Amino acid sequence: MYRDPEAASPGAPTRDVLLVSAIITVSLSVTVVLCGLCHWCQRKLGKRYKNSLETVGTPDSGRGRSEKKAIKLPAGGKAVNTAPVPGQTPHDESDRRTEPRSSVSDLVNSLTSEMLMLSPGSEEDEAHEGCSRENLGRIQFSVGYNFQESTLTVKIMKAQELPAKDFSGTSDPFVKIYLLPDKKHKLETKVKRKNLNPHWNETFLFEGFPYEKVVQRVLYLQVLDYDRFSRNDPIGEVSIPLNKVDLTQMQTFWKDLKPCSDGSGSRGELLLSLCYNPSANSIIVNIIKARNLKAMDIGGTSDPYVKVWLMYKDKRVEKKKTVTMKRNLNPIFNESFAFDIPTEKLRETTIVITVMDKDKLSRNDVIGKIYLSWKSGPGEVKHWKDMIARPRQPVAQWHQLKA
Repeated sequence: MYRDPEAASPGAPTRDVLLVSAIITVSLSVTVVLCGLCHWCQRKLGKRYKNSLETVGTPDSGRGRSEKKAIKLPAGGKAVNTAPVPGQTPHDESDRRTEPRSSVSDLVNSLTSEMLMLSPGSEEDEAHEGCSRENLGRIQFSVGYNFQESTLTVKIMKAQELPAKDFSGTSDPFVKIYLLPDKKHKLETKVKRKNLNPHWNETFLFEGFPYEKVVQRVLYLQVLDYDRFSRNDPIGEVSIPLNKVDLTQMQTFWKDLKPCSDGSGSRGELLLSLCYNPSANSIIVNIIKARNLKAMDIGGTSDPYVKVWLMYKDKRVEKKKTVTMKRNLNPIFNESFAFDIPTEKLRETTIVITVMDKDKLSRNDVIGKIYLSWKSGPGEVKHWKDMIARPRQPVAQWHQLKA
């Protein structure tokens, strides 16, 4: 009996089955290759990770929000202890609820929680503040009212991270206490010599003060640097309306100091250049011009001139000054002064520039000051370092005058 040699034996796959199998295999292979080349999954995962980062925020921004909420009084008016407690901000909890539940977001939450627990004054926080504004420190105090004795009690506890106002790189701080709008009656703490983190722990009483009048006042604290030979320098201020505080018991607050209302912002600016010559061991200070100076005279103007003091280790070495520009709030000086400064003494040297208002009938008034050294404010330190980095070249910069 004849049998077709191409006929399939029982149990062997037919040609159609093999063809279908081959097509399916090729299709699967193409699908796998295309899936490997496609980045849609990676994009989705990356977008999810980015969203989780944006929701949590950077360590600095998280700290800023946490500290701001810690010192802000609730809408109900009851004050709380404002000492910051790391890891207990409502913002963190809401962020965790709104984030996608994934291993990536959990990792970000873990890392961010650890970053938020950085202690105040950390390097990350200082770098952030240095870019935005000068850090003036903060103060701790408490306030309460005795209804039986009609007495308001204010306790000044301590301050931290105060800026240096003296040539020696420190300050002699004390605190003035007012109940605004009354500025005639004030109380003061003791002066803490050469201390940027002073502890006072002094209690002050405003006796015979009816509660109805107390809640109409604003507690105003001004931190100053004591100066024996000239006017005290304001460091910063804090104010709290007492109608927003629960005075039935002593409440403690931490408050960041803000620039004083009569501070550097309204005193004007000075343009000057510094030129360091290492071979000649000298610095040339060029007082170029000023703008928007504060009017010190009754007629709404000033008679400005500039004093330049060379200081070494808190001692006055040499003084020079410009001519006086009559009735001019935007004077142009263009006067240069050379000071001999050995290289080995450069780090302990400070150049103090004071803009004065000349007065024939009374004592000359200080319009504003600038301290140039390695240890001054951010803008002053930048100018000093630029001068060192570019020897024999005049380096000009505008400076805000400070009280």
